[in-house]
Amino acid sequence: MLLEKLKELEKKYGELSNLLATPEVISDQARYQRYARELASLKDIVKVYSRLKKIEEDIKENRDVLEGKDEELKPLAKEELAIIEKEKEELSEKLKILLLPKDPNDERNIIVEIRAGAGGDESALFAAELFRMYSRYAERHGWKTEVLSSNATGLNGYKEIIAMIEGRGAYSRLKYESGVHRVQRVPETEASGRRHTSTVTVAVMPEAQEVEVNVKDGELRVDTFRAGGHGGQNVNKVETAVRITHIPSGIVVNCQDEKSQHKNRQKAMKILLSRLLDKKMREQREKIAIERKAMVGTGDRSEKIRTYNFPQNRVTDHRITITIHRLQDFLDGDLEELIDQLTAHYQMEALKGIETGAVVS
Repeated sequence: MLLEKLKELEKKYGELSNLLATPEVISDQARYQRYARELASLKDIVKVYSRLKKIEEDIKENRDVLEGKDEELKPLAKEELAIIEKEKEELSEKLKILLLPKDPNDERNIIVEIRAGAGGDESALFAAELFRMYSRYAERHGWKTEVLSSNATGLNGYKEIIAMIEGRGAYSRLKYESGVHRVQRVPETEASGRRHTSTVTVAVMPEAQEVEVNVKDGELRVDTFRAGGHGGQNVNKVETAVRITHIPSGIVVNCQDEKSQHKNRQKAMKILLSRLLDKKMREQREKIAIERKAMVGTGDRSEKIRTYNFPQNRVTDHRITITIHRLQDFLDGDLEELIDQLTAHYQMEALKGIETGAVVS
């Protein structure tokens, strides 16, 4: 089954390559882009499969030498056979991962919600640092970050900040950031030098389109009110702030950052739709009996996915037990090493219990 599937994909890759060179497809940009994306998605699979076929030929040739009468060539054949058999094993594992069903949300923009948890002002300050960390990571990838809603504190921290990160593959790279992040350090305001432990919760959700979430007439209650906090003369005199309540689910979204009621409503709807899509996705996972803990939890110190320890200059991810001793680089958006290892870990988890042929069903 696996071999047949690979032959089909290789054939399809060739057909797409030929189609992209035809005048009819070149003149139809929508069609051209669709075929180009499909070709790109098959490129790595076909490359690995082609290399595996060549290795199979080389293995056969070396085994023939070992079974033959030329004694001088046998040591070389034995040495090469050990090397290419190891490469074959590595490529076979890589191919299984490439053939895993793709997450349909991987290429989407994301909504990131960061909230202060346990720790008061120190937690709010670290929420601001995490927002900067993800913003810097987005910059490194050429992605755009837009704040949708925020609740700032007087010490340059955030009780809550919600932002959209727009860029191809944003969800695939940041979807494992959801959970409780713990920080251990001595706050600048701590006169005695005592180390504090605080927490911040992060939720990463794919941006939703209206067609994916069925919101019926009468299910939304929209309230307007005067915005609070900093914002100039307009803030407290005009009802520009918007609160949208999705009555069936009880989800409530507030937006007051913009001076325009219309813009606040647009941003609130983006957040609401993404929360509803996230709820729908979780319900679907539960329906097919995939056990998964809630994305964020309560923010209690005991519920954590990662610890940022300033005195020891380290970041530890508790899901894969990895520690990186480059804390400041990490907070400056250099997350690639850890994200790569998290991605590899969850890909291997997906392979567990799946038979070789099942991954291409």
